[in-house]
Amino acid sequence: QVRLIESGGKLVQPGGSLRLSCKAYGRTISNYAMGWFRRAPGKGREFVGSINYEGSHAQYGDSVRGRFTISRVNAENIVYLDMSRLNSEDTGLYYCAIDTDSRWSTYDADNYDYWGQGTVVIVSS
Repeated sequence: QVRLIESGGKLVQPGGSLRLSCKAYGRTISNYAMGWFRRAPGKGREFVGSINYEGSHAQYGDSVRGRFTISRVNAENIVYLDMSRLNSEDTGLYYCAIDTDSRWSTYDADNYDYWGQGTVVIVSS
């Protein structure tokens, strides 16, 4: 069992920046890919980004590429999502997830087997 706890979500102004954190409990994350997803109000789940087990490779969704960065500190069992140049379309519930079957990052939500409860990001003036 892995428990994932996201934090850092809050109200932020357009153009601002924010860092989200995802802390894992119950298992070390160092051998597994981690991902971030989001769900905007009234919309389906969207892939934000993912990172491989050692943090050497990350991939991003089209809408956030170049603005968001994923990183991880395996020694602390934490994954971060650094978001910049935020706009209203970034508003949503942000989830992290872990793929305990693979070291390599993937955009496919079906590959992830444990999910956090999410943290809310609101981008508004």
